Amino acid sequence: MIQIDEATYFYLFLLFPGMVLLYLVLLYWKKRTQRKFADPKLLKKLAPARSGFKSVLKLIVFLLGLTGLILGLANPKIGTKMETVKREGVDIVFAIDVSKSMLAEDIAPNRLEKSKRLVSEIINQLASDRIGIIAYAGQAAPQLPITTDYAVAKMFLQYLNTDLLSSMGTAIDEAIKLATSYYDDQEQTNRVLFIVSDGEDHSDGLAIDAVDLAVEEGIRVFTIGVGNEKGAPIPIKRNGVVQELKKDSEGEVVITRLNAEILREIAEKGNGAYIDGSNTDEAVEEIKEALNQIDKTEFEAKQFADYKDQFQWFLGAALFFLFLDIFLLERKTRWVQKLNLFNEEDHE
Repeated sequence: MIQIDEATYFYLFLLFPGMVLLYLVLLYWKKRTQRKFADPKLLKKLAPARSGFKSVLKLIVFLLGLTGLILGLANPKIGTKMETVKREGVDIVFAIDVSKSMLAEDIAPNRLEKSKRLVSEIINQLASDRIGIIAYAGQAAPQLPITTDYAVAKMFLQYLNTDLLSSMGTAIDEAIKLATSYYDDQEQTNRVLFIVSDGEDHSDGLAIDAVDLAVEEGIRVFTIGVGNEKGAPIPIKRNGVVQELKKDSEGEVVITRLNAEILREIAEKGNGAYIDGSNTDEAVEEIKEALNQIDKTEFEAKQFADYKDQFQWFLGAALFFLFLDIFLLERKTRWVQKLNLFNEEDHE
């Protein structure tokens, strides 16, 4: 099992294409400038030891050195063994709305990104609870089974988007039904379901009936409202640029609004509470207090232990390549010249 301490350093890899492009531009400028002063054949005679390949090799070596440096800063760790530990906690499932209405930007940057941030911050506050993730729109689909691996949960969370499910509409009842089968019946832990949504529901009241089924299974249902009751249009973007606003069958711009009423009703029926998600810190604190009031149940969990740092190997490789780049000259190596691979003749 590999664990990354500082994954944010991976963003530095985005600089590599710019470095390669800059190298190509400088190479073009250099050759163009040389042609102004001398004929290429004459330049070759004046500097016979100059190697075009060596300059490319230096760039490759330099990028390899930077790669090792970035990986070293990220500090990968390897779990050396698996062990079973006793833990006390609650089984928590997050059902996250990924319907098109979650693209509305009445809450920055949009409802879906706000939901993902909320769930991520909630996970940061957990200690020994187990978590699972469900995505739903017109239907529900499992994304992450119950686990204690919070790092993996956050990774799955980041991949949630409105194109994940092809079904149109929003069916909260489908998410609740799927959640009832999500928990491990062999380990009777206290069960909590968080529905993160703007409250738009096209299931014609079936969500309330589904809550009754969840309560019978011992699940407490909490709802987190994301959005604004004033509403906002749904932008349709391409490459991050708004192309148009979503319209209905009559050509009118669709305005989607937070339906806090249905979310409150679901939470009340599910022995939980409705939480306003507009302020992340306040919402997370409220959720933390609610979870602290729920009795913890002991369960066994398998996890990797004895994680060992591996950064030193990458930093060592980085130093090697960077020193090699310093001492690597742009002229041909003597023994390569002696091989005369291309049967070049000396002309006096």
